[in-house]
Amino acid sequence: MTHARPPARRIARARLAVVVCALMWVLYCATVVVALSRGGALVDAAQLVTTVVFLISVTFLTLSACMHLLARSGALPRFAAHRRTRRIALDEHFFEREPRLTALLPSRSEDPALVRMGLWSVALQEFPRLDVVLLLDDDPDPVDDDARASLEGCRRLTDELEATLRPVREHVETAAARVRDDAITPAEATEIAMREHAACAQWVRARAAEEPVTTHVEVFFVEQVLRRLADELDATATALLEAAEAGEPPLAVERARHLVDRLVRIFDVRARTFERRRYTNLSHTANKAMNLNAYLGLMGGRYREQVTGGGVALERLDEGNADLEVSESDYVLTLDADSMLLPGYCMRLVYALEQPENAGVAVIQTPYSAYRGAPTRLERLAGATTDLQHIVHQGLTAFDATFWVGANAILRWDAVRDLRRESREDGIPVVRFISDRTAIEDTESSIDIAAQGWSLLNYPERLSYSATPPDFGTLVIQRRRWADGGLLVLPKLHELAVRRRREGRPLRLAERLLRVNYLGSVSWVTLGLLAVLTLYPMDGQLVTLLLLLIAVPYFTEMASDLHALGYHRRDVAAIYGLNLLLLPVNLAGSAASLVQVLSGRRARFARTPKVSTRTRVPALYLLAPLAIAGIAAAVAVRSVFAQAWGTTLFAAFTALAILWAIARLIGIRHTVSDLWFAWLDWIWVAPPAPSTTPELVRARWTAVLDDGPLEPAGVAA
Repeated sequence: MTHARPPARRIARARLAVVVCALMWVLYCATVVVALSRGGALVDAAQLVTTVVFLISVTFLTLSACMHLLARSGALPRFAAHRRTRRIALDEHFFEREPRLTALLPSRSEDPALVRMGLWSVALQEFPRLDVVLLLDDDPDPVDDDARASLEGCRRLTDELEATLRPVREHVETAAARVRDDAITPAEATEIAMREHAACAQWVRARAAEEPVTTHVEVFFVEQVLRRLADELDATATALLEAAEAGEPPLAVERARHLVDRLVRIFDVRARTFERRRYTNLSHTANKAMNLNAYLGLMGGRYREQVTGGGVALERLDEGNADLEVSESDYVLTLDADSMLLPGYCMRLVYALEQPENAGVAVIQTPYSAYRGAPTRLERLAGATTDLQHIVHQGLTAFDATFWVGANAILRWDAVRDLRRESREDGIPVVRFISDRTAIEDTESSIDIAAQGWSLLNYPERLSYSATPPDFGTLVIQRRRWADGGLLVLPKLHELAVRRRREGRPLRLAERLLRVNYLGSVSWVTLGLLAVLTLYPMDGQLVTLLLLLIAVPYFTEMASDLHALGYHRRDVAAIYGLNLLLLPVNLAGSAASLVQVLSGRRARFARTPKVSTRTRVPALYLLAPLAIAGIAAAVAVRSVFAQAWGTTLFAAFTALAILWAIARLIGIRHTVSDLWFAWLDWIWVAPPAPSTTPELVRARWTAVLDDGPLEPAGVAA
């Protein structure tokens, strides 16, 4: 859960790395300008353009490297200074105060087994008043048999959870009532606390023994969620037993009540399932943000289901019997269905939110880490990049540049209400709290939150974990979505900076640079790398030793972080190869942002597939890396004859890294197979078969009755 406390020398080295990286860039630019000016090489217009583009690309790559190093230089001191909140402080705080927390788990077409683990990891959180809501966003009446079976499996999860927890909850509530009796003695109260902790630990271990452990995610759930909780409960029972055997006096009754109430907080949970697509007057826009917004817009109200001509609508009630009552909460937890929380997440983060110094914090989170024990090399390396980003996000908080990472977070409800916006779309009132203009709704909402005067905080522990795509085809879908939208948010960041300057609270330089880099680095790093990889100068005047030295601090510190996280230092070379594979993916995501600017259409949310079979890779994302590798290899060969050894080394290493990544992370057989089927899909054109599925037939006759006969839409030339 906690980061290893970095020694002072590692913190000093992290700060020095930023300076060295920037200094190497200054020296490189100075030497290149002097060398080219003396040689008269800038007379040729084509070479002048190539040189300028090359230097600009190197500058942007250096900027991103420096921002990465700057962020981690802020993270390490936070890890060194962090101390876990004492158990007794948590117990006393929540014994006196009982805030309400609503946990929302948005899910769409997810495997019920995966959703169940995420749901249980939330349900077993220790919190006074916890409501867990599974937000199913599937078609409520699917035609496909597999989709129907999956939906029904998810619908049963919350009822099964409550039924399973009910006996142990009633048992600990009875014990808590006995401890609250004024006539109880300290010895009796201590005995009850010890016995109940031991019994609950045994119950959780029994649950863990019944769980399947066929995948590394299931193993993580059993070991890190269930058995970790059982170990914590058992440790308390053992400590009380050892104290009694040592002849120590029993606990004070008040302290015993704290301990027993802890068990009530763990097992007392209310769970329900909500499906917004069952109701005609709620938005059906297919993305996670609107799934969350639909439920958030209902909070604090009572509703009756009203049957209308078009279906069922929710009608707000002031009095009378309600079919649905959505309580207003002090805090809202959002968690992706493929993620898990470790024990203590909710209590520790809310405790931090309720400290006086954090009164202005709207969002607190622990940026998620990757599940351990990945079975494939690709998943392990992609997970390593996730764990590296966890460190970067912790460093962003050190410079007040925190961004919300949507896989998990606790939101202060007062701050969420400040984001409320209402509109009408297709005659339906739509309420938005979380922006859905881009595919990275959490990133854009971070700027909206800051614009309202609130701040965000990354809690310096590892308390949340999320799934990593197991194959390259799935990774392409995820990373392309991540790369889409950052450019669209940059104008909002500029507006925030202007507003803060007018208010006399200007953004600090480090905060502004880190935020700009976070939003735009995917685009300019991709373009910069492509430019550097394709505009190789043959005379060796641009690819010098200093150019290679610019990257040394970045890769050295990354290797150090990988080692600290439990990976191999040599994985830094493999991650470089993976990033080269993802260059066309990031470029496609950036291009999608520009298309959205020009067209004005809202981005389509591309869900990351959660399937056991492999996802095919589009041909573009295979041909582009092969083309880059071919260009790099050709340049390496030509550079040998030109005796440009710096260019030779860089180009050869790049070509080998890409070819290694294709062979080891995608696979030669899978690459050939995906290219072959892409070719067949391209040359084979089949007439579309008219669909007569009941779902589409119902949609057609409903549209005719409601809207009248519709003319087929033509395509403008």
